[in-house]
Amino acid sequence: MRDLTIPDQRHPEKAHRPDQAQPKKPDWIRVKAPVSQGYRDTHKIMREHKLVTVCEEAGCPNVGECWSQGHATMMIMGEICTRGCTFCNVATGKPQALDAFEPGRVADAVKKLGLKHVVITSVDRDDVEDGGAEHFAMTIRAVRRQSPDTTIEILTPDFLKCAPEVLETVVKAGPDVFNHNLETVPGLYPTVRPGARYFHSLRLLQRVKEIDPGMFTKSGIMVGLGEDRQSVLQVMDDMRSANVDFLTIGQYLQPTPKHHRVDRFVTPDEFAGYEKAAYGKGFLMVSATPLTRSSYHAGDDFERLRAARMAKLGRA
Repeated sequence: MRDLTIPDQRHPEKAHRPDQAQPKKPDWIRVKAPVSQGYRDTHKIMREHKLVTVCEEAGCPNVGECWSQGHATMMIMGEICTRGCTFCNVATGKPQALDAFEPGRVADAVKKLGLKHVVITSVDRDDVEDGGAEHFAMTIRAVRRQSPDTTIEILTPDFLKCAPEVLETVVKAGPDVFNHNLETVPGLYPTVRPGARYFHSLRLLQRVKEIDPGMFTKSGIMVGLGEDRQSVLQVMDDMRSANVDFLTIGQYLQPTPKHHRVDRFVTPDEFAGYEKAAYGKGFLMVSATPLTRSSYHAGDDFERLRAARMAKLGRA
């Protein structure tokens, strides 16, 4: 049997088979449509502040639940990405110039929503010399000024084409959690994340800890893309070698027929097995469910992450 972690190199244009029929979506992956007043209120605030959210752009299945509670993941630096990952629903193309007023608008929205914890992510900006590192730092500082008690989690691109020191710009701005997703196993990078490099992303997470050993680091992958269990366990080991604190694993869902197809729907029991294995490998915090996403329940998870570190220090 061919190793499912290795794309079909004979026909790379067909490796992710987006045109083939999807496996039937199981009951455990279905969610309710967003109809609550809280959802509408959050939507209004996002539009008033002219902000983009990854919740909408990436078609997150949890948007109804999160927005009904006033939680939204801000996506800075525009809605056009310079990469073309086959799993992602964010548009690819030539972005507009960075908006110098955007950090202030994000800070205003965070204050208006009364967020205790905010997640800030972005598109990839390979067209900008520092990849948007200073823009991230400006946004972190703006939120800190207006909402000093709000904890800040960032989900960054890989800064692949930038000088190594740009990472220090982001880390030294002082987010509480630095998240960068590996997204999938290394063997699937050519078809799932062709513009990225697995070991570069892994090294980025390691360097965050070298710059600030006390900063929480976080990373996540999707399953159901064609990986096997052993390759997922190896990614866990790689993350732990980079001292990643928090692991997320969620089910991949195909945004449109043009995107990478779903190879299969991973069962809740399998997710529970991944969670048990990850804790056994030393992660402080693990979220592994079909509907897990990087920012899903991020505030509650951050409190659990902080408590886990304190408990670990207490045992030391």
